[in-house]
Amino acid sequence: MSDFDKHRSAGYLANHMARVFAHALAERIRPLGLAPGQFMTLIELWREDGLTQRDLVARLDVEQATMANTLKRMERDGLIARRAHDSDSRARTIHLTEHARALQGPAEAAANAVNAQAMRGMSGAERSDFIRLMTHAIDSLKP
Repeated sequence: MSDFDKHRSAGYLANHMARVFAHALAERIRPLGLAPGQFMTLIELWREDGLTQRDLVARLDVEQATMANTLKRMERDGLIARRAHDSDSRARTIHLTEHARALQGPAEAAANAVNAQAMRGMSGAERSDFIRLMTHAIDSLKP
């Protein structure tokens, strides 16, 4: 018999919560023609258009191959366009299309709705503590 209790395991619960959040977000943004990986990339590009693939890999903490595949799909779907980098002939910058810009409001509203649903019933202080504690755990695990 194991002493492991998944209901008291921060790692298990964080992983389970991430999967449930991702599923709920996917359901909300599917009508917009978006997938969760695309949404996370768009968040960074809405903040700062013209990033490189390397910038996005670093900011989103994902594998290079994962980002390459995501960007390929986003280009195919008309969400981004790639351009030559001004100062680095080997790099290309990634720019939002008008279609992607138009999705910002509805996509952010969908994400806010998922967050509100997840934290429904929590007080303002509990919400703040929840975010603070999750951020602390994430920062503690970073190399």
